[in-house]
Amino acid sequence: MALSWNEIKDRALKFSNEWAEETKERAEKDSFWNDFFNVFGISRRRVATFEEPVKKLSGNQGFIDLFWKGTLLVEHKSKGRSLDKAFEQATDYFPGLKEHELPKYILVSDFDKIKLFDLDEKTEHEFHVSELYKNVKLFGFIAGYQKRTFKEEDPVNIKAAELMGKLHDQLEEFGYKGHHLEVYLVRLLFILFADDTSIFEKDTFKEFLDQKTNEDGSDLGALMAQFFQVLNTPKEKRLKNLDDHLNQFPYVNGKLFEEFLPIASFNTKMRNILLEASGLDWGKISPAIFGSLFQSVMNPEERRNLGAHYTSEKNIFKLIKPLFLDELRAEFEKVKSNIKKLKEFHHKLSTLKFLDPACGSGNFLIITYRELRLLEIDILRELFKKGEQVLDVSSILWLDVDQFYGIEYDEFAAKIAEVAMWLIDHQMNMKVSEEFGQYFARLPLKKAAKIVHANSLRIEWEDVVSKKELSYIIGNPPFIGAAMKNKTQIEDMSIVFDKTINYGKLDYVAAWYYLAAKYISNTNIEAAFVSTNSVSQGEQVSILWHEILVNLGLIINFAHRTFNWKNDAKGKAAVHCVIIGFSLKEKQKKLFDYYDINGEPDELIARNINPYLVNGNNVFIDKTRIPICNTQKMIRGNIPYDDGNLLLSLNEKDELIKTNPELNILIKRYGGSFEMLNEKWRYCFWLKDVSPSLIQKSSFLIGRINKCKSFRESAKSKSVNSKAFTPYLFGDIRQPENDYLLIPRVSSHKRNYLPIGYISKETILADSAYGLPNATKYQFGILQSLMHNVWIRTVAGKLKSDFRYSNNLVYNNYPWPKEVSEKNKQKVEEKAQKVLDARAEFPDSSLADLYHPLTMPPKLVKAHLELDKAVDLCYRPQAFTNETARIEYLFDLYNQYTEPLLNKKKTIKK
Repeated sequence: MALSWNEIKDRALKFSNEWAEETKERAEKDSFWNDFFNVFGISRRRVATFEEPVKKLSGNQGFIDLFWKGTLLVEHKSKGRSLDKAFEQATDYFPGLKEHELPKYILVSDFDKIKLFDLDEKTEHEFHVSELYKNVKLFGFIAGYQKRTFKEEDPVNIKAAELMGKLHDQLEEFGYKGHHLEVYLVRLLFILFADDTSIFEKDTFKEFLDQKTNEDGSDLGALMAQFFQVLNTPKEKRLKNLDDHLNQFPYVNGKLFEEFLPIASFNTKMRNILLEASGLDWGKISPAIFGSLFQSVMNPEERRNLGAHYTSEKNIFKLIKPLFLDELRAEFEKVKSNIKKLKEFHHKLSTLKFLDPACGSGNFLIITYRELRLLEIDILRELFKKGEQVLDVSSILWLDVDQFYGIEYDEFAAKIAEVAMWLIDHQMNMKVSEEFGQYFARLPLKKAAKIVHANSLRIEWEDVVSKKELSYIIGNPPFIGAAMKNKTQIEDMSIVFDKTINYGKLDYVAAWYYLAAKYISNTNIEAAFVSTNSVSQGEQVSILWHEILVNLGLIINFAHRTFNWKNDAKGKAAVHCVIIGFSLKEKQKKLFDYYDINGEPDELIARNINPYLVNGNNVFIDKTRIPICNTQKMIRGNIPYDDGNLLLSLNEKDELIKTNPELNILIKRYGGSFEMLNEKWRYCFWLKDVSPSLIQKSSFLIGRINKCKSFRESAKSKSVNSKAFTPYLFGDIRQPENDYLLIPRVSSHKRNYLPIGYISKETILADSAYGLPNATKYQFGILQSLMHNVWIRTVAGKLKSDFRYSNNLVYNNYPWPKEVSEKNKQKVEEKAQKVLDARAEFPDSSLADLYHPLTMPPKLVKAHLELDKAVDLCYRPQAFTNETARIEYLFDLYNQYTEPLLNKKKTIKK
């Protein structure tokens, strides 16, 4: 077990006094380093050797003064000799060392001075031997204490996961698979971590591998099986003749080593992988990061993207800080000057319980536990300042891993989460040991986080943790869109939403929101989830949030509006996410708004956060077939149902006309969103109101029509089958009789405006767009304005990250200005024409080119800004300062328009 820092400092002072007069290199060198290691409670014989033979860079035989494989290389000189030259001599040995033997530190001394080089951090420290007691923490790696600074893609985490992946593949190749393989790897994770962090004596497992197993790995599987058994057996119950090397390992318990596993088969390559892994500095491993990396080793496809399979701490803090951590920190600051209240607060922390019902490898639980333990250390620090004395530090550490609960569908991830909680617990115990000068480790393991391997949508959460005890629900459930759910996931949704209409349109994550809301109703529990932003947009809002906010009576307490939940894996786009915190508690409501979805948010205090994550009254916008304002209907485009047989590309049309010029009158330009935005129109046979005799003159056309008929007859849909009777016509015909505005059904979220345009009635409107017949310049101006675009961004659904316009949801519910003066209306028409004129100045550029956010022409930008001002004046005289102000105003106007309609419906029902 590691010595306390106080004891190490006492030993360091004694060491300095004893060696103050020594000057010769050879005579007492070995004793010097034996005593040096003893300062830190480590037997030099266990970890390091003197005069280790190795080939030097020159090819000559050399001897390392003292060598601890994979950790430390020492070069010793007589007093007054250059320590920098000693360092150069030390590095000359590197070419003769194996990869896993390369040291992390070089230590040089001349009895009078000591100089330590940290090769990973690229730092060096020099001091006199008499000052060792002031610098002992530089040598925490000897005692088992480690400074930990975790980066989101720390190379140590990546390297460790890669090695475990290689070992996984080798074991699996030899037939060691499934559950047994998962448990085996999780045990190795714990052992490797324990070997570097004072759970075991430093490097005892590494020494066991190196010295007690055959180089060909032939006996390693059997010895590991025995090793697992030893860790699962109290020392007093172990065999009396057990090998001393094995017997020195502590009793771990915690059920981690309880299950019997088949003996694995190893070879030279696998032993070397394990040796290389044991040579890494596992004290620098972050359980929060490594858990997800470790899980990814089970999937070779994911392993290629190591480094992108964790939830970053930054994103976790976005959830836990407003949910509870900020409040707890504020409470600590308030009570820290009062011992009685501080102790009460400490007790409160020890009673908090947390559930992550889709915990994966435990990232949210791990970071939450770490932050609470850091808060506990701050409490203890304050108590010590006020004169509180404690003989046994374990008696004042009240927080433990059994305050945490998780549910996870994947068994391997569940096991990782449980072990990772022990690892972070031990790291925090080491921090306590450093802070208060007493070594503390929880061995044998008696408590564990309760991580249940189950489908959280099919079990009772209260069987995992009672709602009477639970404090918070946290996590980021699976990001699976409504259309992407598999059969099992669809069944899950049917179980969760047994009485909710249209639940099939909800994303998979909605099930966790709904179950959490039901679970916390009539309690003080608070919940928050990360999810794709689609749960606060489009049709899902009315379906999901009416249940949560109206039927269950919950309140949204805080929310992060859309931001990028980045995934740095190649080929994987960032996910547009929101975080929503909800409960029954009335408290100050906070909205975090992102001007740049890749940047930092602005924090806003809200009077109410509605389900669209807007500061305003709760609004639930349902599809409606009739516009709520007095405006004409917007129609969907025509659907061919033809398997491509009634459609032509530009090249096909041109080639066809060369040989069949008589068909030209039967062909019309055809297109929708893509075609208009990119000026890449297609063509179609438009045979409505065409004489049958004219059609029958073309064998080419008859051939196409026959293919269309066959396609419709063989379709699974009866409605498509019925259209086989008129195979020469489009299946659904909704062509405007006059010129119309074309509104794309899908448009990039990157554009500042949704580009719309006037189209001739002779162009056949495709189903990928909507048409507004007989649209005036005033209507064009309103629909092309920033005001309408803000409405789209808030209310429309999404196709991946792009906006999905809808006539029934977006257009029909849009609150047009009311009682607009003729002067303001003319101003909009004038500025709308300016937008069209600005576009016309770039005849060679498509709308996609013109509305690209990086290359939008200044003239067009200016025209739009002037149009926006004109449209704003139709709504109110005061300027709108930002998008939030616009959408808040539009929601209020929507409520004004729809309240009479709702009251009318209620009256009819009565």
